Amino acid sequence: MIRHAKISEIKDILNITKACATKMQENGIFQWNDHYPSEAAFMRDVERGELYVIEEKGTIIGTVVISTNMDEEYVPIEWLTPNGNSTYIHRLSVHPDYQGKGLAQQLMDFAENYSKKHGFVSVRLDTFSQNHRNQRFYEQRGYQKLGDIFFPKQSEHPFHCYELVL
Repeated sequence: MIRHAKISEIKDILNITKACATKMQENGIFQWNDHYPSEAAFMRDVERGELYVIEEKGTIIGTVVISTNMDEEYVPIEWLTPNGNSTYIHRLSVHPDYQGKGLAQQLMDFAENYSKKHGFVSVRLDTFSQNHRNQRFYEQRGYQKLGDIFFPKQSEHPFHCYELVL
């Protein structure tokens, strides 16, 4: 079941993202670290009503943020659609114990359907340039790679920006 997250669940959510960060680092992908994702970011997500969780048997096993706020890092990107009517996906995660079962697909289906239902023209996101698995995941869903941005607190490597026109 996918539903809005609660502030009381942020500790559980951080445990999921920390487990994901550890697994990525074991595979040589230094995308998430002690600075990101942060408790403060998840608090803002919950307060804005943008953080969703997927749960199984009462246990939270994944997250996705569906935002309407465009981060300033995205400004230089030449998007396929005009700014102002897109959603932005952030902090997609599935606990490593539950990966490979289609849960990330379910979370993205939910985000894309939410965006269509609410009249948005596209879904935008970024993914780490060293995370080839994520790139294939989004490209197989029809997302187009448009350009690179940088998050120096996370990595010296760029993050690729993607957009799916709905």
